[in-house]
Amino acid sequence: MTDHPLLLDLQGVHQRYGDREVLHGVDLRVAPGETVALLGPNGAGKSTAVSVLLGLARPTAGTATVCGRAPEDAVAAGCVGAMLQDAGLPDNTKVGQLVSLFAALYPRPMRPERALQLADAADLADRSSGALSGGQAQRVRLALALVADPDLLVLDEPTAAMDPEVRRRFWTALRSQAGGRRGLLFATHHLDEAQAVADRVVVLAGGRTVAEGTPAEVAARAGGAVLRARVGDAVAAELRVLPGVRSAKDGDDGRVTLVCSDSDLALRALLAAHPDAHDLEVRPADLEDAFLTMAAEGWTR
Repeated sequence: MTDHPLLLDLQGVHQRYGDREVLHGVDLRVAPGETVALLGPNGAGKSTAVSVLLGLARPTAGTATVCGRAPEDAVAAGCVGAMLQDAGLPDNTKVGQLVSLFAALYPRPMRPERALQLADAADLADRSSGALSGGQAQRVRLALALVADPDLLVLDEPTAAMDPEVRRRFWTALRSQAGGRRGLLFATHHLDEAQAVADRVVVLAGGRTVAEGTPAEVAARAGGAVLRARVGDAVAAELRVLPGVRSAKDGDDGRVTLVCSDSDLALRALLAAHPDAHDLEVRPADLEDAFLTMAAEGWTR
């Protein structure tokens, strides 16, 4: 266990591959007991940031400290448990044997049976790793990340390709590991997970941090409310210029979604320009609305 005030501390991290710079001065911190969601579209730099904090890639510039140590030292000491998006499992190995093998790599692991139990995978101990479903394999990967008994748990897109019920079971198991001394960092595309689970959200776009705060604080940056309506043949590009509107998006259901800085002003302007608008809905902005607005406007902190 570490007594360092921060479990993760990335400061001004740049990462370049050849002539392409993937990270541009990213800061990222996780304190003991904190759950942090790392959000961003494909290519935002989430997986690269995870690689840096795990010691899999050295930053071109900036510093990376994990549990008060260099990332590779923290991983070797069992301070960090990681569940990577593209990690495979050996074929034809029993799950219980695999978790026991991983436990032997660390100086102070938890019992393999305990790791399986915490990951909601105890029933899979005698199953061959090659016979697991996608959701079962993810629960086993979580057990492998937990068996080190880490101070910091890092998950890269942990529920990718899971159906809603499997996602629910996964997060039920994982929530029991958040808080206390252990910190949790997870990269995700699922904004509902970030809103439901995270204490703090860090949004990356184009390798830069464009927003950071609690889910409510980040959502508030998008504006006060969201207006949805059916507006005949009008498309989002036409409505984006209305007074009080910050961003607009055409929906699959035939309604347009307007993220508004002033929903009253936007509604009056919409009805003045399109008196046939109907099926109106106004609600507070949430994290997904903030994310769409940030992407549309190219925000920076």
